[in-house]
Amino acid sequence: MTAQQTTVTAGGTPSGRPARPAGYWERIDRIVAAAPPLSDEQRAALRTIFHQARTTREAA
Repeated sequence: MTAQQTTVTAGGTPSGRPARPAGYWERIDRIVAAAPPLSDEQRAALRTIFHQARTTREAA
């Protein structure tokens, strides 16, 4: 079994993110901020994917 690791933010509160090298999450945040917005077709595809996963879990 694996234990969940959380990092502590500068304010001293857990962020809920797994521990990573210094600057890792800041880099991810910059990459996400620079990405173009999703098109309506992309949003629809993502909704379909996540809805199917939830339906499968509920059926189990």
